Amino acid sequence: MTSQEPYLRIQRVAKNFGDFQALRDISLDIYAGEFVCFLGPSGCGKTTLLRAIAGLDIQTSGRIIQDGVDISALPPSERDFGIVFQSYALFPNLSVADNVGYGLVGGKLSRPAISKRVNDLLAMVGLTGQEKKYPAQLSGGQQQRVALARALAMSPGLLLLDEPLSALDARVRQHLRGELKQLQRRLNVTTIMVTHDQEEALAIADRIVVMNEGRIEQIGTPMEIYRQPEAAFVADFVGQMNFLPVDIHGDKSIRLGEAVIELAGQISHSGPGATLCIRPEDIQVRGVVLGEGNSLLARIEHMEFLGSFCRAELRLPCGRNLLADFSINAMRDLALVPGQELCVALPPDRIRLFSGERTRGHG
Repeated sequence: MTSQEPYLRIQRVAKNFGDFQALRDISLDIYAGEFVCFLGPSGCGKTTLLRAIAGLDIQTSGRIIQDGVDISALPPSERDFGIVFQSYALFPNLSVADNVGYGLVGGKLSRPAISKRVNDLLAMVGLTGQEKKYPAQLSGGQQQRVALARALAMSPGLLLLDEPLSALDARVRQHLRGELKQLQRRLNVTTIMVTHDQEEALAIADRIVVMNEGRIEQIGTPMEIYRQPEAAFVADFVGQMNFLPVDIHGDKSIRLGEAVIELAGQISHSGPGATLCIRPEDIQVRGVVLGEGNSLLARIEHMEFLGSFCRAELRLPCGRNLLADFSINAMRDLALVPGQELCVALPPDRIRLFSGERTRGHG
């Protein structure tokens, strides 16, 4: 993917609204056929960046280049994109067919050609037979598909999606995100989706751009973002994470209370204090021997049944709490119950270490 020229180049883009800096020096390359998610909390700048790409809110400074053309100052009508808004923005007085074909009317296509294009698009999104209905007669999921078909009608080089699934219930959202990914793969259209839903981004994106306070915190594949967070914010925002304050003990070890924890790699930062991060599912409970392999004695304070696993809150001798996810099989085989003491281990290759102390999380 990286051997080719980027299809979309965002170069040092900033956006100010009065004294408020919504985007701060954003640089990003997106390649043809990629599905990229802008992920972050409300107010982080992800929608502002999407709107700058679309020309709906021109950036204060910086450049945006699409397919070799500088579009930085072009109006939306002169940019090559289709967009689906969070509200879908369908015309309530137009039928499904007329909504989808709206952008084709007045162009070079004849009426029969427009009709065929509309029918092909509706078939592609699974809405054959719904042509004469109006938006109010459709479910939320169907409206989302109409909006998507309309965005694709002009065969855009870039598809922009502004939280297109957020208004749907969880089951429909999960189903449609799979369909959306399959459709994007089939069409090979370069796609950017804004979302605050980490699970959605992990499931659908080729790469995720994690944003916070107008800046990019990290860019990477879903696996990289989840397994190798480069900042405490990313570790905290994506997935469940334990944060435990520790002291630096050596070049490759830290001290958690009285326990010495070995790390997989060399500690890169200086200073006495640091924060250990580890995900609940990475806590080991089978075959752990106290005194070996980063083992700790813990007491189960509380357990929460979550279907395929149980999340346990463990109390460590240092007085800190640690969340651990145990499979149903482990629960049964080890007869784990609240109040029980057990040995757990923190695998060195699953530990992330950040400088300074972090107060959020379950440390």
